[in-house]
Amino acid sequence: MTGSTRQSGAGDRAEAPQRDTACYVYGILPEDVEISEDAVGVGDPPGRIKIIRHGEIAALVSDVDVDRPLGRAQDLVAHEQLLDEAAAEVPVLPLRFGAVMTTPEAVVEELLAPHHDSFAAALKQIEGRAQFVLKARYAEQPVLVEVLTENAEARQLRDRIRQLPEEVTRNERIRLGELITQIIAAKREADTRAVVERFEPCTAGAVVRDPSHERDAAHVAFLVENDRQADFERVVGELRSEWGDRVEVRLLGPMAPYDFVTT
Repeated sequence: MTGSTRQSGAGDRAEAPQRDTACYVYGILPEDVEISEDAVGVGDPPGRIKIIRHGEIAALVSDVDVDRPLGRAQDLVAHEQLLDEAAAEVPVLPLRFGAVMTTPEAVVEELLAPHHDSFAAALKQIEGRAQFVLKARYAEQPVLVEVLTENAEARQLRDRIRQLPEEVTRNERIRLGELITQIIAAKREADTRAVVERFEPCTAGAVVRDPSHERDAAHVAFLVENDRQADFERVVGELRSEWGDRVEVRLLGPMAPYDFVTT
């Protein structure tokens, strides 16, 4: 984030009481942060990014039309992209998507001032760390082979379905679907636990996320110290090699520590 911008909010005091814009708040950063003049965020057209400083902390904000509902996919992407780019250079406490306050003065009086010390302490705790998200998903055919190999009831149901017309095996198909779902859920629980334990030596924290797909093998957010990132990525590579074609492994990040702050 290059170039310097300061936003005191003093100019807003001269505006008429009726406002057509509000302050969209992206996150909390150290007060000495700098931003580029062309940085933009949510909105159509995208709002120019400003900084509101108070003490040792600052808020990353942009103007947003009060009559325009937020919620477009483009807005969520812009929100996360701005925070992730900032987090690559400075510690950031991300706010939830859609955080809007009435005026720059309200950002100071209702957000920064009352929580100054806790925000400042939290920024120090995450300094030099970033979040990564590991998403692992079972390949469809290999996991079905595992289920049928390991479970006799599933094999029997599969064989019966093959031998009889579809119209007379409705109950068997329902039961087989339920059984496959239960077995994959048990596999997910075991594999997720193994993943968390495996990465514990090279991470500062882990949060298990809810599955995003019925074939998820693991969905875990990790907090990684910058000087341990190479070790972390090495373990990811080892996991990919060991799982092979059985599981597809994706790694997202570095990103802002969404799962490790409660702003």
